[in-house]
Amino acid sequence: MTVDSGDSCAPDGARGRPRHPALDGEPRASRAQRVRSVGLRAVRMELRVYESLWRMVARRPKIAPGATGFRYHGPVLTILIVFIALSTLEIPIVDLIVNRWPPVRIGFLILGIWGVTWMLGLLFAYFTRPHTVGPDGIRVREGMEIDLHVPWDDFASIEIMPTRVESVPGQRKPSRVFEEDGERICAIRIGSETNIEVRFERPLVLSLPGMSPRGGEHEVDALRFWADDPKALLAEVRAQLS
Repeated sequence: MTVDSGDSCAPDGARGRPRHPALDGEPRASRAQRVRSVGLRAVRMELRVYESLWRMVARRPKIAPGATGFRYHGPVLTILIVFIALSTLEIPIVDLIVNRWPPVRIGFLILGIWGVTWMLGLLFAYFTRPHTVGPDGIRVREGMEIDLHVPWDDFASIEIMPTRVESVPGQRKPSRVFEEDGERICAIRIGSETNIEVRFERPLVLSLPGMSPRGGEHEVDALRFWADDPKALLAEVRAQLS
């Protein structure tokens, strides 16, 4: 293993990967396929909400034996807490407004409690589904859906590399997969930021939630993501490779 300046590491003998042309986009899915995909994602996320609540209460984060977890909620924690507080405060206010109409009151009460439960599940997913570094490689996660596995056989190097993408009002959210200097990059941003880049020995296929072109399988040369303590994550990578 070679280490440079404490902020990057790579296995001995890691070399540049052969470049490959961008993957052609998959044929556009039909409306029925997209509706089915959205429905399945909604069900999976609903189940993941309750899984996250259970893991938080039971104090059982999703970390494999022998692996170490690393949090990544720093840039969004305050926003999530504010949303949960406002949603909780909204329940009694709406109840006071509609209390003269029992059916409406019950409906809004159920909707409000479900919304707060969902937001808590999302928050707890950030706590209970951390990035991990372990004997089987690196796992990069984000919230309730994303879980990307980088086996050590495909790993080439890792370095601290802060990046930030500014959102432009009125434009679509930046894609997670994009071209940069002739290579395909996958960026799992937290609050529009990443601070770690993992490069692969060869193009690696990663599966993102949803359907093509923004979701589905993508062959990429590097993966960028955010960790609250990037130096500790790199140190654990070195320990696993030593």
